[in-house]
Amino acid sequence: MKPNDIATLEQDLRAEVRGEVAFDDATRGIYATDASIYQIQPVAVVTPLDEADVRAAVTVARRHGIPVIPRGGGTGLAGQAVGTALILDCSRHMNRILEVNVEEGWARVEPGVVRDELNAALAPHALHFAPDPATTNRACIGGMIGNNSSGVRSIVYGKTIDHVLETRVLLSDGEIMSFVSCDSAEVDRIAEGDDRTAEIYGGVKAIIDANRNEIDKRFPKIMRRVGGYNLDAFTGGDRWNLSNLIVGSEGTLATLLDAKIKLAPLPKHMVLAIAHFDELLDAIRAVASIVAHEPAAVEILDGKVVARARESLTTGAQADFFEGAPKGVLLVLFFGESVEEAEAKTRGLADELTKGRAYACPVVVDPATQTRVWEVRKHGLGLMLRMKGDRKPIPFIEDAAIPVEHLADYIDQVLQICRRNDTDVAMYAHASVGLIHVRPIIDLKVQDGIDRMKAIQEGAFELVQRYGGSWSGEHGDGLIRSPFNERFFGAQIYSAFREIKTLFDPAGLMNPGKIVNAGPVDANLRYGVGYSAAEVKTLFHFRADGGFGPAIEMCNGVGACRKTLTGKMCPSYIATRDERHSTRGRANALRLAISGQLDTDGLTSPALHDVLDFCLSCKSCKSECPSNIDVARLKSEFLRIYRERHGSTRRDRLIADAPAMASRIAGPMAPLANAFFGSPLYRKLVAPALGFTEARRPPAYAREPFPTWFAEDRRKGRAGGTDRRVVLFDDTYMSFHEPGVGRSAVELLESCGYDVTLARAGCCQRPRISHGFLREAKRDGERTLRNLDRYIQDGLPVVVCEPGCASALVDDLPDLIDDTALGERISTNVMMIDDFLATELAAGRLDVTFSSPATKILIHGHCHQQSLFGTSSMKNVLARVPGLEVDVIDSGCCGMAGSFGYEREHYDLSMKVGEDRLFPALRGLGSETTVVACGFSCRHQIADATGRRAVHWVETLRGD
Repeated sequence: MKPNDIATLEQDLRAEVRGEVAFDDATRGIYATDASIYQIQPVAVVTPLDEADVRAAVTVARRHGIPVIPRGGGTGLAGQAVGTALILDCSRHMNRILEVNVEEGWARVEPGVVRDELNAALAPHALHFAPDPATTNRACIGGMIGNNSSGVRSIVYGKTIDHVLETRVLLSDGEIMSFVSCDSAEVDRIAEGDDRTAEIYGGVKAIIDANRNEIDKRFPKIMRRVGGYNLDAFTGGDRWNLSNLIVGSEGTLATLLDAKIKLAPLPKHMVLAIAHFDELLDAIRAVASIVAHEPAAVEILDGKVVARARESLTTGAQADFFEGAPKGVLLVLFFGESVEEAEAKTRGLADELTKGRAYACPVVVDPATQTRVWEVRKHGLGLMLRMKGDRKPIPFIEDAAIPVEHLADYIDQVLQICRRNDTDVAMYAHASVGLIHVRPIIDLKVQDGIDRMKAIQEGAFELVQRYGGSWSGEHGDGLIRSPFNERFFGAQIYSAFREIKTLFDPAGLMNPGKIVNAGPVDANLRYGVGYSAAEVKTLFHFRADGGFGPAIEMCNGVGACRKTLTGKMCPSYIATRDERHSTRGRANALRLAISGQLDTDGLTSPALHDVLDFCLSCKSCKSECPSNIDVARLKSEFLRIYRERHGSTRRDRLIADAPAMASRIAGPMAPLANAFFGSPLYRKLVAPALGFTEARRPPAYAREPFPTWFAEDRRKGRAGGTDRRVVLFDDTYMSFHEPGVGRSAVELLESCGYDVTLARAGCCQRPRISHGFLREAKRDGERTLRNLDRYIQDGLPVVVCEPGCASALVDDLPDLIDDTALGERISTNVMMIDDFLATELAAGRLDVTFSSPATKILIHGHCHQQSLFGTSSMKNVLARVPGLEVDVIDSGCCGMAGSFGYEREHYDLSMKVGEDRLFPALRGLGSETTVVACGFSCRHQIADATGRRAVHWVETLRGD
């Protein structure tokens, strides 16, 4: 479009749409990709507030001749949700559950409702929307309908088309239509009219009648088929529902406004078998006999996925159910009316398999353990894409579904094709329905890799046709499979597809280039031969990822950061539901910047700063993203580059130097400073002038710093008398703000029989790292590490109370400094105090009875603690106190995130983040419950938001 046309389009959209309208390069670039291998810059992005906004946006687009792409979670793997078009992101606002009829078993929903969020609302009624793709915690119902999604248990529940009762859609010409089930006589009656509805019904009927025999001949005779338009849904009976054309149409026919969907009863009981095989093909050959046992699911993981599951921060702790080093693992699920029934079915299969080729087949009855197993399976795709380097497992043949009796032969021959093309593979997915996702590992940045992709694709396509399979069994056509549709279905059916497209969308505005009229499979690649990322001189080494660029490119777009119900990632996305504030959005923006696709400023772009500004540096993505992308570290490096170009503010420098300032103020000056920071002068004038919120009072300074107390305590000679020594890292917060934490840590360690040495090593540099002052952090941080290393060289363990300090010492500084050996020693020998005590107890080196003044403890885990260390050690040590009730809040980030919650422009978001799960869990607690929060900033956020005092866990425990 010409600039003047774009300006007019923007003007019209902003005048007629009440939701967000974005034309900036950063937002459009973020929406240029989904979870596929493609990238196409959209014309604009609209996030409509409601149906009226959708109608307005489509009306403006039609007036300007601009294509429209409805989009949900953007988790599609085939490239359905990208194009040179107006993107309608329905996931942010159009996510209401409009109606639930429990008695009749249906719900009416808007397209942006997330599948797992819907099911959470349905759980009290023992109902659920049954299709369950791996992305259920972020997949929108509208996207599932557009894609005709299925999932793990499709052998029982089928595909989305089997669960859609009615749809209400907006055509590109402005007509709104409702499609419901009716008989052929009713179709004939409707078709006799002279309106648009009659045209649609009559046109579809004519197309079906003209092609009925060819439809029966050309559509695959297997359940997992989602290619093309669902013409075969109209040839087998007297009932008609044009919703069956909307399902699987990938937004090429109309925009979904709402849908009435069928609900199924929740399974009463489930038991799982985990069959291990030495050879992958042995596992695949076992599938046909397993299916005869009528399981609810049979999923396969290959050896590569198993290995990566064990290595990943996301799944490593959950992957303890694997035995040995299997080349193939089958997860076989059985339903039952009782646990005994389900278990009997499962054990019967397990006995049969272990008498055959399976070398192990444990049976899992415990629901919590089953959940852990399925979480590993759901992360299968992301785990594969965690591979370092430019070679990645690429989705271009992974969606073929083959009759189960031919599955092993098909996979064997596909592997031979890949070997002939010198290409390794990884694979996983739905063996029960003949759909194993085979991912050849290819570098698409070079022409040789693209040529291999096309050669393998051609070979696999021929095999699919030979075995009577489906070229698209689950993930849809999109940009990757649509070019094959004419060859797969034949010229006659392909012509019928085109007629359907023209009938619904005469102007060709709805998501063009998908299903019909597609371009080449190797056009518009996200990483193609033209992709080039600038070499960026960084201070962090990014050793684990191979560099700054590769660390950014680890994001593969699967969108796990968009989940909202569980886990910690991503707090700002959970609060805003804005794609720009997701981990994926930030990684995409960084990738655009380093590859010259954002703007001329690249990594010094104010637009990029805006995208990263709401990142709380919580590090949840480092552990919960399947690719373990650490946006907190990437943001630190970006801030360094940005500030070296644009300079830093007074607030930036104050925060970075806060530890040094605290050391000067704490002590005799503390009363005066505390009075000033609590005064109206500070709140009304100074705080706003510096960019801090007037709604919070800064943390108070200690009248007696902790090191002063410790020195006096040693002078009195109250410690010693044991050769079991431990070094306590005296962080800024315990030293100069809350010395009670330090005293309690000393008393706890001494009560366990340890002689405590205060580290006096220096600051961990967390404030500087989080705010991009990396040169200073590297200089002073290395000095801190070398001071700690003296103790380590003497064989002494170093324990830390503050999680943010621990993560800086063991995770960030080792990658920032040049001395890798020093970093490894620190990472190995510095630990959280709860991990230290739990390790000592487990090793039998600590024999002590614990007591606590508390009777009930509720723990909120600091983000860095949960991401890198976990809270299980703390909980397990506290559980040794007789009669003490201990529980952990299922909460994400508290929202304070160091200084983030004190910054004026971030205060509202900070409170909204805490409101997600943490604050509601604390309100109304009785006085008998002690709230534990190990993070200094967490304790202050809890106090500010709820008025509740939280304590560090060391303040609740003593050894007797």
